[in-house]
Amino acid sequence: QVQLVESGGGLVQAGGSLRLTCATSGRTFSGYAMGWFRQAPGKEREFVAAISWDDGRTSSADSVKGRFTVSRDNAKSTMYLQMNSLKPEDTAVYYCAANSFSKGGSYSFDYEYDYWGQGTQFTVSS
Repeated sequence: QVQLVESGGGLVQAGGSLRLTCATSGRTFSGYAMGWFRQAPGKEREFVAAISWDDGRTSSADSVKGRFTVSRDNAKSTMYLQMNSLKPEDTAVYYCAANSFSKGGSYSFDYEYDYWGQGTQFTVSS
């Protein structure tokens, strides 16, 4: 069993930067990808970014392209989300997720993940 724990949430002003961290615990993560999703109040959960665990290939939503960067540290089984040029519409609960069962997908859909963190709240003030 793998547990995911997000950290780094908080309050930041528009235009600022923040980095979220997703740490794994339990057995060593040896899956295929990890991703970030977010859910704003009153909205559906949406894909933010993902990274393949073997080759580091990344993908991200159009709404965050050029502003958010996903990365990972395989040795630490940890994923990061560097967020720059933040906007109030980035305010949401951010979740990290891990895929341990399927290789080669887009990793942009929540059904492609079998482990989820509890989420971390992140607010951007205008």
